[in-house]
Amino acid sequence: MARKDLLDIASLHREEIEFLLDQSTSFKKLFTRSVKKIPALEGKSVLMLFYEASTRTHSSFEVAAKRLSAEVTNFNIDHSSITKGESVRETIETLQAMRTDYIVVRHSHSGLPGMIARQTTASVINAGDGAHAHPTQALLDAFTIKEKFPDPRGKKVLIIGDILHSRVARSTSTLLQKLGVEVAYLGPGSLVPKYVPGSIRRFTDYEAAMAWAPDVVYLLRVQMERQDVQFFPSLREYHRVYGITNDRLAEISDRGLYIMHPGPVNRGVELCDAVMDYERSLITNQVENGISVRMAVLDWLTPGGEFPRQEAYAAPQRASSPLVTP
Repeated sequence: MARKDLLDIASLHREEIEFLLDQSTSFKKLFTRSVKKIPALEGKSVLMLFYEASTRTHSSFEVAAKRLSAEVTNFNIDHSSITKGESVRETIETLQAMRTDYIVVRHSHSGLPGMIARQTTASVINAGDGAHAHPTQALLDAFTIKEKFPDPRGKKVLIIGDILHSRVARSTSTLLQKLGVEVAYLGPGSLVPKYVPGSIRRFTDYEAAMAWAPDVVYLLRVQMERQDVQFFPSLREYHRVYGITNDRLAEISDRGLYIMHPGPVNRGVELCDAVMDYERSLITNQVENGISVRMAVLDWLTPGGEFPRQEAYAAPQRASSPLVTP
């Protein structure tokens, strides 16, 4: 059942997802008790290849790898030959010569982790590519939800925000649906794709979305860096119309709903400050669970296998496409 690479969620079978979530539970029990390090990947090397800035994902992978006793190397893009014009392919050829076992890659271009996977025997893990996919974020989101709802079938998750540019929305909604969770999108009409799969509800009005009676409200970060045009009047207006204000938090509390956010949080935009102290906020749970999920992924993958065929992975779609599927 093991694979060489983890590039997206769409290509995973439900059995594989369930296995990874079960393994995540086991790893979490280990490191939340007295065992902080195990020799599962002793002698193996993990290369962190991040072309985009990251704090949570990068540090989570690094901690996960070290807890499995792997050696971790951070590839510093700013001080590499990339700044001298070296192509990604040339970089991968160099890395291949180093005989690294795992490559954790984040890049602004959709599909680039898959291209790297086809050029190396190392196991490649997609840590986020453009607006396409972020599989380990989806897995940790599902793991966090399953901790509260061991059988999540029939539960409802409302994802609010910049759906159009969000790799998290695509990956997480795909995985949750594989587990039988109902998913809906809410956001400005300009940031919610006009055409979404029929199984996903589409809302542009907050009250209408809450009338759908979600169990979990999942806020997305407004990604100003990916927006080449202005999609809404102002951040203050966005918070008023789509954010969790103090009044909305009181309503959410009365209804006993859980709140999630992949981070980093734009306070006063997606969330008011009080959310961070809300007893049913799962944001810190997500951060903690990211380590155990990524330990499970690293332990599951098998480096050194055959290169995957290109058609084995779904081709990523451009965020500007009129038909955007998660």
